[in-house]
Amino acid sequence: MDNTNYSVVSEFVLLGLSSSRELQIFYFVFFSMLYIVIILGNLLIIIAVTSDSSLHSPMYFLLGNLSFFDICQASFATPKMIVDFLSEHKTISFSGCIAQIFFIHLFTGGEMVILVSMAYDRYVAICKPLHYMTIMNQTTCTALVVISWAVGLVHTLSQLSFTVKLAFCGPNEVDSFFCDLPRVVKLACIDSYITEILIVVNSGILSLSTFSLLVSSYVIILVTVWFKSSAAMAKAFSTLAAHIMVVVLFFGPCIFIYVWPFTTYPVDKILAIFYTVFTPILNPIIYTLRNRDMKAVMGKIAAHYLRPPKVAEMSFVARISLY
Repeated sequence: MDNTNYSVVSEFVLLGLSSSRELQIFYFVFFSMLYIVIILGNLLIIIAVTSDSSLHSPMYFLLGNLSFFDICQASFATPKMIVDFLSEHKTISFSGCIAQIFFIHLFTGGEMVILVSMAYDRYVAICKPLHYMTIMNQTTCTALVVISWAVGLVHTLSQLSFTVKLAFCGPNEVDSFFCDLPRVVKLACIDSYITEILIVVNSGILSLSTFSLLVSSYVIILVTVWFKSSAAMAKAFSTLAAHIMVVVLFFGPCIFIYVWPFTTYPVDKILAIFYTVFTPILNPIIYTLRNRDMKAVMGKIAAHYLRPPKVAEMSFVARISLY
């Protein structure tokens, strides 16, 4: 007798954020605007970092990669969520559901490591300034980015290795706007206790360990600056406070959802919005609008691409008059 697990569920139903038609219309407009801002804001950072030589430094190299992670993080489920707000049947195929689980853990795991890499960069810059360019050379920066993708890939493949073996033959309603792993596992026909334990071991340890490294690096930076100068301490605290806020908004929901996957709460899908939508829009604000060099480069890019037509026409006429 063949005891191999197989799936008889061909699609899942995503219940979304609300069943109210009025709220869905509002959410459609609201999240559409947010998604556009996320894409444009992070693309602008990537263009600025790659095109302007004044930003060719380790800090901005890592920032550009963070923006790429943010675009990926916001794009694995948000477009479908937006479309579903106008759809009566919010379904996703079984393979599409597995793909969402794959990408969410790939991008989330990678972004956790890239955030730790950026904190390490700031640690070296502040605590070991004389050795900064030696330590944070191009090879080190490239290695940190490669490690980020490698950790994300290993993390997501290990999650899928035990998820795809589950049999789904009963309920197929996922109470979220995307295929959230703890909620999908709950729909399995067989006892998923072991799988939930593996989720805790995998996602829980990754979230807690990277979060602990981030907090430790910020504490070391603040202590180092505190011994140097009170004015420098105030400036560093102002900057790091904003960074810590983003880190908490990103890691907090991840830790809450994945460290205790045995019980799902209605608030889980609201918390999921923080690391799929709000964090990708906060990162450009926190890491760029508070940075003088980045604002200057963005101003030049905006002035170049948003130049009024009349100026362009006058320039064209002026060029003709030279002949």
